[in-house]
Amino acid sequence: MEYQHIKVSRDGAVAVISFNRPAVRNAIGSLTLEEFTRAANELNADDSVRVVVLTGEGRGFCAGADLTEDLGPDFSVEKQLNEEYKPALMAITEAPKPWISAVNGAAAGVGSAFAMNCDLTVMADDAYIYQAFVAIGLIPDGGATWHLARTIGRKRAYELMVSGDKLPAEKCLALGLCNRVVAAERLLTETLAWAAELADKAPLSLRYTKASLNAAMENDLGDTISHEARLQDKCITSEDAQEGIGAFIAKRKPVFKGR
Repeated sequence: MEYQHIKVSRDGAVAVISFNRPAVRNAIGSLTLEEFTRAANELNADDSVRVVVLTGEGRGFCAGADLTEDLGPDFSVEKQLNEEYKPALMAITEAPKPWISAVNGAAAGVGSAFAMNCDLTVMADDAYIYQAFVAIGLIPDGGATWHLARTIGRKRAYELMVSGDKLPAEKCLALGLCNRVVAAERLLTETLAWAAELADKAPLSLRYTKASLNAAMENDLGDTISHEARLQDKCITSEDAQEGIGAFIAKRKPVFKGR
């Protein structure tokens, strides 16, 4: 499949989607969203892909929305956010496999929402998250408020949004906005190595752990326990669980098949 604004590559069971507009720091336009959503849905449906890495070509992860795009006289930002951005972002959230964002340079504006929406995040040591909205009279979108409030708390989230300060990688690590910080020149190498480790684990376990955690973010304790029980029932009857238990007893490396 040929794309203009993204790149898709494979490394074994790991797929990489790259925003591919380096001349404009990977600013997102309508074609980017269309191509991203199509590629994400295809990779999510491909059982041979066990982990997806999201990154940006060139010097930055994503500069946010392309403010220079000609959107026409009937343009509605509400419609665009709901009909173009939301499906792209939910393709990550609802994916039956883990997504890892590899953040190089700036993850600004709605680009930060794409980075935070992934299940895991690795940042280059010179990367940063930037809530650029207040500088141009807008508000954070793409679910950025949801992620920031739940990760760093309401007061710090509001301060970050209205101050417009750039949050460097080490501060993101301290606040829980990323999992690892690595040397910029090794960002993709380190991220792909981690993705390959995850790809060796049981796909059903990864899938339902993600689903359970997503539900736990919204449910009370009692509902969470019941939801975990339903998903555990799916796992314990799987071939992978039997393989994992057998391998543990035999003290050998398990070979998981995702069923």
